[in-house]
Amino acid sequence: MSRTARAFWVRSPGEGEIRESELSAPAPGEVVVRALYSGVSRGTEALVFRGGVPPSQRQVMRAPFQEGGFDTAFKYGYLNVGVVEEGAPDLVGATVFTLFPHQTRFVLPAADLRLVPDGVPPERAVLAGTVETAVNALWDAPPLLGDRLTVVGAGMVGCAVARLASRVPGVRVQLVDVDPARAQVAERLGVEFALPQDARGERDRVFHTSASAAGLERSLELARVEGEVVEMSWYGDRRVGVPLGEHFHSRRLSVRATQVGMVSPARRGSRGYGDRLDLALELLDDPAFDALVTGESAFEELPSVMPRIADGSLPALCHRIVYPAP
Repeated sequence: MSRTARAFWVRSPGEGEIRESELSAPAPGEVVVRALYSGVSRGTEALVFRGGVPPSQRQVMRAPFQEGGFDTAFKYGYLNVGVVEEGAPDLVGATVFTLFPHQTRFVLPAADLRLVPDGVPPERAVLAGTVETAVNALWDAPPLLGDRLTVVGAGMVGCAVARLASRVPGVRVQLVDVDPARAQVAERLGVEFALPQDARGERDRVFHTSASAAGLERSLELARVEGEVVEMSWYGDRRVGVPLGEHFHSRRLSVRATQVGMVSPARRGSRGYGDRLDLALELLDDPAFDALVTGESAFEELPSVMPRIADGSLPALCHRIVYPAP
């Protein structure tokens, strides 16, 4: 078995390269995983690649298995699906999801693996981290029967929230985005689509995921009296104004944050991180989520693909990376 690995490193803001390194032998309780697929989103990972992590958030924004720091070369990523090649006999051959960066082979504790359910194709399982974020948001702000919900921003996370919320009986979901092409994605997800100017108002709750000031302002406009806007965007080092004039006070609106870094207080006493990720993987037994994967490239192409994802010249929701066969 090969004892070397190749990994994608961010050399400097906006520039990446593939480096080769020796792979250590697994210690007791560890496994060797060979990557099959990993995923890149245009949200957090593209922002990190551009160098948009403010100094105050560098520790918080570290990926679980990140190597290097944001002020030096580093490897980053958190959507990885592979097969166990070495370790406990009952795990060898299993398809697993991990929060490991883009790397051909790696060693990590068996406790950090999550088994991919039999009904979930490995190529779809790269979305587990995204669906986990949506699960946490819906734990923070659960939809009620008959609610009218809007999701502003049809990126990976927004689409995942829309799909999961639409599966609650009686809940009507509208997905809003400035890109009319996202209407096709909304159709595959089974939810209504609208451009911002055509979006329905008087919504019980609005989930904002567009990471734009305009999107946040429109979210507040769409909420009903005493409605709530759930802010899911991460703006990195950008300052964003919140429009607290107009009808904000007279309509008694609320804005609340949700973030996947901690399990929602609503479930923290009974669920851990592993439970939440297991649930996300179970929920991916749904072909509608295939709409979130909008492109694919070979691992060796990452140094040229990442800059295009980061600057928007390669449109993508989740861009899937395919690893070479052994």
